[in-house]
Amino acid sequence: MDMKVWILLLLLCCNCSCSGSSRQVIKGENDVVWIVQLSDLHFSVHHPERASDFQESVTRTLSMLNPSLVLITGDLTGFCLSPPADGKSKDHLTMKQNEQEWVEYQKTMENVITKSGLDRSIFYDLRGNHDNFGLPTAFDFFSNYSITAQLGRSQSTSTRNVVFVSFDTTMSTGLRGPTNLFGHPTDQLLTDLNSHLSQWDSTSSTKITFGHFPLSFSAPTRSKNNLQQIFLNQSVTAYLCGHLHSRFGKNLKRRHQETDSSNLIQLNMHPKGTSKKVNDFWELEMGDWRKSRAIRLLAIDKGRVSFLDTDLKTGSKEILILPTYPLDSRYMLNKYKFESTEDTSHIRALVFSSAIIASVKVKIYDSSRHDMVVLEASMSKNDNLYTAPWNSEAFVDPSPSRYWLEIQAVDNNGVTVSTELMPFSLNGLRADLSWTWKEFFVMGCQWAELYYPIFWSFYLFVFTTLILPKIIISVSKKHYTYKYFKANKGVINGLTWVFAELDSIPFLWNLMLAYLLYLILCPWISGEVFSKGGHGDRGYMTYKGWVVNFDDLKSLEFIGFPDIMVIVIPHIYFVVLPAVVIIGALAAERAVYQDHVCSLSGKKRDDDGESRSKDHNVSGWMLRKWARGILVIFSLAVCWKHFKNCWALMKAYEMNPLVHFPFYSFSIPLLLAYAFLQGKKTITPFAC
Repeated sequence: MDMKVWILLLLLCCNCSCSGSSRQVIKGENDVVWIVQLSDLHFSVHHPERASDFQESVTRTLSMLNPSLVLITGDLTGFCLSPPADGKSKDHLTMKQNEQEWVEYQKTMENVITKSGLDRSIFYDLRGNHDNFGLPTAFDFFSNYSITAQLGRSQSTSTRNVVFVSFDTTMSTGLRGPTNLFGHPTDQLLTDLNSHLSQWDSTSSTKITFGHFPLSFSAPTRSKNNLQQIFLNQSVTAYLCGHLHSRFGKNLKRRHQETDSSNLIQLNMHPKGTSKKVNDFWELEMGDWRKSRAIRLLAIDKGRVSFLDTDLKTGSKEILILPTYPLDSRYMLNKYKFESTEDTSHIRALVFSSAIIASVKVKIYDSSRHDMVVLEASMSKNDNLYTAPWNSEAFVDPSPSRYWLEIQAVDNNGVTVSTELMPFSLNGLRADLSWTWKEFFVMGCQWAELYYPIFWSFYLFVFTTLILPKIIISVSKKHYTYKYFKANKGVINGLTWVFAELDSIPFLWNLMLAYLLYLILCPWISGEVFSKGGHGDRGYMTYKGWVVNFDDLKSLEFIGFPDIMVIVIPHIYFVVLPAVVIIGALAAERAVYQDHVCSLSGKKRDDDGESRSKDHNVSGWMLRKWARGILVIFSLAVCWKHFKNCWALMKAYEMNPLVHFPFYSFSIPLLLAYAFLQGKKTITPFAC
């Protein structure tokens, strides 16, 4: 018997004019509903094709799909803005709001709504980090031009619910990029979110949340609470988000479960398995419209969630197929292990087409029998839902990847489309699914919690290598020279010797230590951290964040934490650390060459001794030239990296390197230059 499914959408917005919560009920037929998700549109005056392609392809796709909801999860406009004269910059460095782009967004969405024939009320757009520059000021264009900010919602309840909850975790004070990378939920937002989700019984409701930021790029609140805890406690099924685009990979998905909620690093897409019934949910990041033209179709069929990620790079699709039962075993949840076997008598799939569908067939392959087809059947139509009866018990197997499903649809124009082969499991077992290293980098690490450990690990290493040899030399009777290292080779002796040589140039050693302490104790840069028309005053950035209010110097308030790690970590690990290593190598190279000169001066001359001494001297000089040449190349690479960082910051925060960040800009190049000058000093036998 068909049932009507009700979607209850709660909208939680903490930073826009429609603050509060609002609810709307939407009906679905045949106990299945489907929605469309889009993300990271980045409509730009420099790239008008993004809006025109959206209007053309998305309009036709939405008209064909007729979804219950259309979710746009952030970064509606903008990528970067240069001086006002030329609008958006193509160098992607200076980030501000541009009202012209918001007007274009509003116009495009109005055309999409009108031409698709969908009701305006089913569209929900969220603010992303690129929609937040300059808040709270007249630059808050989201409140003026977004659909969500202008629509009122009504409240209702029902017996069977699919609950969608959205929330806005952009900073209440909008900083310019790149230090606006993270979501910043507040304790009040988590309290409201928990309260709304707890109103719905987890056994009869499917709860889905959506926002802009992945959980790996969401900071904890002041009380160290996080969104992941709320989702697990309230039995959320899935969290839909955007933000990362597709450049890190197409598999930006992660399963969270209660036993791993406090882990800083998750090595695999699936956490370690457990036989217990613990809450878990899927985090489903999707690709961007900006370059990938990505779109997601997500269905909830009898409480089971399935999705299809595709793209519209070549325009709208003629046919879209989404199997809804059985489920893809790569995306199983723990709760499916313990669910009842009711409603398993039919294979189910949603099929959409711009033309009339002539036939739909399902095939099941057995991978243990050389991919032999073990079931092939026609599917019957009920609106967009196609079903085929089967004996599900025959496909219960301890392997979650033995049986593979394929559905093929043919329209009356002869267009044939088949789904990708999909492993399925009827007993809740999960098939393996792994990240690439780039996907792990952005999805498997809780970067907000890892920032300080990464930062202080750098200082532990550098201070140890600089100070420990000095302590060893002062308390030891040994002379850690190159001769001693040759006689007593080892890692510890080698490091002690290298930095002992650096200690022999006390002014350089003191300069390095002073710069390292400066990075901890003093501001790095002074920049225009807000959009023009906003706060107006410059902010000062330290490794703890931006300071914009100096009313109480005893208790400074830092904003943009941990977002500033995108400046801090690359500088200390890819500029400062290589520079320290190069300076140590220069000191060691000087000591090796000095040992070579001394060895030549101590040789007794025979009849041709003078000639051999000259040959050895030329050979040693050539080796030194090659060694210093290699170090020059590495130094130039470090300086080039540093120059690019400085250029990006100068454009992003409208700074003059001589005025607003001289120590950050010039210290490393000057330290390297001084180290080369010290190493270039002539070494004579008199120094032996």
